[in-house]
Amino acid sequence: MAAPLPRPPVALSIAGSDPSGGAGIQADLKTFSALGAYGTCVITALTAQSTRGVTHVHEVPVDVVRAQVETLVADVRIDVVKVGMLASAPLVETVHELLASGSLAATPVVLDPVMVSTSGSRLLSPDAVDAVRALLPRADVITPNVPEAGVLLDESPAGSEEDLPEQARRLQVLGARRVLLKGGHLDGTESVDVWHDERGTSELRGPRIATTATHGTGCTLSSAIAALRPRHDGWLPAVREARGWLTEALRHGESLDVGSGAGPVHHFHELARWSQTIP
Repeated sequence: MAAPLPRPPVALSIAGSDPSGGAGIQADLKTFSALGAYGTCVITALTAQSTRGVTHVHEVPVDVVRAQVETLVADVRIDVVKVGMLASAPLVETVHELLASGSLAATPVVLDPVMVSTSGSRLLSPDAVDAVRALLPRADVITPNVPEAGVLLDESPAGSEEDLPEQARRLQVLGARRVLLKGGHLDGTESVDVWHDERGTSELRGPRIATTATHGTGCTLSSAIAALRPRHDGWLPAVREARGWLTEALRHGESLDVGSGAGPVHHFHELARWSQTIP
């Protein structure tokens, strides 16, 4: 008789839905599965979306979001939470309240402050930015990209990698406990992110992958960090492993041949080749 498998960590994604499967809830669940976590989800918004852009956003009513969370956590033990698209101030405030109470109050949280999609579509109403700032202290890690950091700080986005450490430090002053400021929007042969926590600042460098398959990159990285955190003693080792895994997901994304715009990264690049190929 085979020995029972070990219990995987249970990860919860609170985010919007992407019908094309490359970002949002769908990307998070794929990432959780690829990295050995059991994925659960609470949907905050329904989008009409493809690799070419977002054409419509329907916010889930806050009472339905609340019911999803409360029903889930009454039954399922959650080990880590990833928060993505929240769309509006009422949704941000509701999720903040839920994360600060009950069984989720002590649960680690990775916050990806989603504001604009890869294709340039706005995913957060302008009046919700203050609510996101108020949510920062509840998160264990925040993962803004360069434009998102500029919005949170109410200043111009970083123009070069030299600007990243100071902006990461100011995000911590704003209330964030730990900051992964992603430099993917900047130019250069390397992809440079900056990690800032109570110990100081570290540069995280890796190859910049020349690819059109970038849809859902931010969603995927933040959910990878969440999935990997239970395996590590600290956040930075989880961040390093997540970045390395994402680099390969970017490298192999174009092989999926999904859509005519910015295609998705390959969440299952580490698995064996598909058992059946489609001509």
